[in-house]
Amino acid sequence: MELSKKNAKIWSRMGPRATYGLAMLDLIEKNDKVYALSADLGSSSGLTRLMTESKDHYINVGIAEQNLIGVAAGLAKEGLIPFASSFAPFISHRCEDQVRMNLGYMHLNVKIVALGSGISMSILGNSHYGLMDVAVMNAIPGVVILSPSDCAQLVLCIEAAANYTGPVYIRMTGEPSMPRVYEEEFPFEIGRANQLREGDDILIIATGSMVYSALKAADILSEKNIEANVVDMHTLKPIDTSVLSNKYKMLVTVEEHSIIGGLASIINSEIVKMGYKGKVINIALPDDFLIAGTYKYMLEKYGLTADAIAERILDVGI
Repeated sequence: MELSKKNAKIWSRMGPRATYGLAMLDLIEKNDKVYALSADLGSSSGLTRLMTESKDHYINVGIAEQNLIGVAAGLAKEGLIPFASSFAPFISHRCEDQVRMNLGYMHLNVKIVALGSGISMSILGNSHYGLMDVAVMNAIPGVVILSPSDCAQLVLCIEAAANYTGPVYIRMTGEPSMPRVYEEEFPFEIGRANQLREGDDILIIATGSMVYSALKAADILSEKNIEANVVDMHTLKPIDTSVLSNKYKMLVTVEEHSIIGGLASIINSEIVKMGYKGKVINIALPDDFLIAGTYKYMLEKYGLTADAIAERILDVGI
């Protein structure tokens, strides 16, 4: 699909799941080896049109997520390109063993699409929050982890995953009417982070829904004479370590994931190796089960807004 300002605006209004459905419909029209699979969540996955217009390329395995991964693995074994979608905790925690053996050990060409990662499932609560999915997937050898920052980048993630030979986990954060980070063509390469803003004082590395918040936080900091280099770390595995440098007085990570096992843990392990000397702030969800509420309420409560990010940085000081 063509990335334009108009399309980016439309996709943003639709939200990640509906955009995923459009991207899959387009992908199947171009490549008849692509299949969309669901554990009885076709509509929730944004696949309603696809279920009608490309029904021969849609498979519903029923409410059986572990079987979903097994069927996807079988299709991949036959040379097809299956995209299997379900809510983040169901397709990561519940399917860990199937992913470990079929995708990790056997390295089959399956693409996992995690719906509602982070806290975007809002009032549905902890049973539906994808708080620890990166921690689970990152521990499995050979699985690429993508975390798109907006709907435009999600489209490129889907296309890149289809063209990549090997298992991929795509983590979808955000909700309908999510902010736009990209509105025109931009480079996207698995394993290569995007620098979105230049600055010499601090480095802010953000992923998923938090990239937009990080950019806005950088604007606030600039008014305080603190210039931030903002990086969109859309690939969490393999991580792009080339953006790390000792020249920054402070390094900040921002993510809609548990403080344990996600971007913070990945980056912290890398800066220990390089001997980073500056201050480090990790902004993430707490190591806890959360109080449920609307998405907006949750972001505010857990300090994941632009204002809260900037305030945290200013409180620590560079």
